[in-house]
Amino acid sequence: MFTLELKNVSYAYEKGKAVLQNISGSLETGKMYAILGPSGSGKTTLLSLLGGLDVPTQGSVLFDGGDITAKGLEHHRKNHISLIFQSYNLIDYMTPLENVRLTAKLDAAPILERLGLTKDEAQRNVLKLSGGQQQRVAIARALASNAPVILADEPTGNLDADTAEEITAILKESAHGFGKCVVVVTHSGVVANQADVVLEIKRGHLKERDM
Repeated sequence: MFTLELKNVSYAYEKGKAVLQNISGSLETGKMYAILGPSGSGKTTLLSLLGGLDVPTQGSVLFDGGDITAKGLEHHRKNHISLIFQSYNLIDYMTPLENVRLTAKLDAAPILERLGLTKDEAQRNVLKLSGGQQQRVAIARALASNAPVILADEPTGNLDADTAEEITAILKESAHGFGKCVVVVTHSGVVANQADVVLEIKRGHLKERDM
């Protein structure tokens, strides 16, 4: 069964400007998706709808066949979704271990180690880590939860090219190795080239790009 489904989803701002128009599609576990589109096209809006941070003007978002509003959006966000932000959103007075343990269902240390942090780095204050290391902590936090879906908003936007490539590989491994459904909003060609499926938003419509 598909993890996430969009059924005839449309979204318009209060002033009536339509951002997304009658979008339908399915997102499966074990795959990494990249969502592309020009600035203002609705990429982040779509991510917010998938994550239950907002609701469609029309249509519905389903998780494993059920409308995410049925049990409430908070239930969806708590149990089904892990979010990774460009700005990391870590608690800055904590260590990586402490940040991951806030949401962890799994032991945080092996996951941080798998993502390239040493035992020493895992016990430092996160502000003493590089941007790439902080993003690894954010990804570890997502992997350590039981949530089957990872939604990432421009996760490589603040990183240099080499680090961005490493983070992209980790996200892909999150799908293939951990069985997550990984959805990444990005402007990066590196991310798009590594994705299993590339989706593009053009004039409010969502289409799959030929690989």
